[in-house]
Amino acid sequence: MANLECDVITPIDAVVSVAVAKGPDVIEESLEMSADGIPLQFDEIMDDHGTRLHVASNVPVGRFAIRYAATVGASGPVAEVQPIDLIRYLRPSRYCESDELSPVARAEFSGLHGADLLAAVSSWVGTRLGYVPGSSRQTDGAVATLLARQGVCRDFAHLVIAFLRACEVPARLASVYAPGLSPMDFHAVAEAHVDGSWQVVDATCLAPRATMIRIATGRDAADTAFLNTSHGVVNLTDISVIAYTDERLPLDDMNGLVELR
Repeated sequence: MANLECDVITPIDAVVSVAVAKGPDVIEESLEMSADGIPLQFDEIMDDHGTRLHVASNVPVGRFAIRYAATVGASGPVAEVQPIDLIRYLRPSRYCESDELSPVARAEFSGLHGADLLAAVSSWVGTRLGYVPGSSRQTDGAVATLLARQGVCRDFAHLVIAFLRACEVPARLASVYAPGLSPMDFHAVAEAHVDGSWQVVDATCLAPRATMIRIATGRDAADTAFLNTSHGVVNLTDISVIAYTDERLPLDDMNGLVELR
């Protein structure tokens, strides 16, 4: 479940990415957008990897609210591997400057492959960065995160992705709902292509990977933001996210491989 409140200063077009990605068994779902309590019309547009974008055009001045809730089944297909992904997700991107970080990655992780490489990168990032809410800017990429040695989940994921790409492993970012996360919020993790499938890498270790549910997938946070706006000015004033599982949260062996639904 996700609730967002925004103050629209001048009319905007809004692209919302809070719905569970196409794939898992969605038992029940609702999405509402409103302006000062008046329901808004919106369209659904499919993006890569089952990402579902919801677009509201010409949102008027006032209080813009987004309400989303879903119940998802315990099973669902894992992410498919497309040939183009193995090219796209090896390239440097806006927030994952793998070309600039190649010397560091090769010095730290030379000779490692497969699951051993994923575990080493996750451990390196997780032990050298401090998780500090509010410590990073929206414009910070992996290089800035490495220099600051602190950040939030997206910063951890960006650095993991940059290191993996520098080691010639395709890697991408996924936004997820993460039962067990504390403090609860939208969460960001890396996915790495190893042994023919996409494996979750979460250097924050803040939630068990096996219960995470995919929202959006892309090169980095530029492709997976929960809200993008254009043609106007808007201020995010409130956000709340709740994600839980009916079963006991599993223990997460961080050296094990886990595929994201």
